[in-house]
Amino acid sequence: MGAPEAALSQLRRGVLEHCVLALLEGRERYGYDLVAELSDAGLVASEGTVYPLLSRLRRDALVDTTWRASADGPARRYYALSPAGSRALADFRTAWSGFAASVSTILTPEGAPS
Repeated sequence: MGAPEAALSQLRRGVLEHCVLALLEGRERYGYDLVAELSDAGLVASEGTVYPLLSRLRRDALVDTTWRASADGPARRYYALSPAGSRALADFRTAWSGFAASVSTILTPEGAPS
């Protein structure tokens, strides 16, 4: 993996948890839905990244889960944002805004339009 790919991988790892929380804001989803949406956005390449993260979010009480029967096969575990998860997401959004602005200021050449 070259330097640009390694840097991008580190960035993805750093924001993935909060992207999952954001996807759960307003509606619950089951794991495969999350994997598909994150994959479409270019944030994950496989399920192997998302399911351990969902387990950790559940242990940390940032998401709530329920099991539901499925017409397409076995029951599915659905994930929903918990009150603690909502607070964590709000805190991250605040931090991200300032952080992204700081990084953009440094990365944008002086005099270039931002």
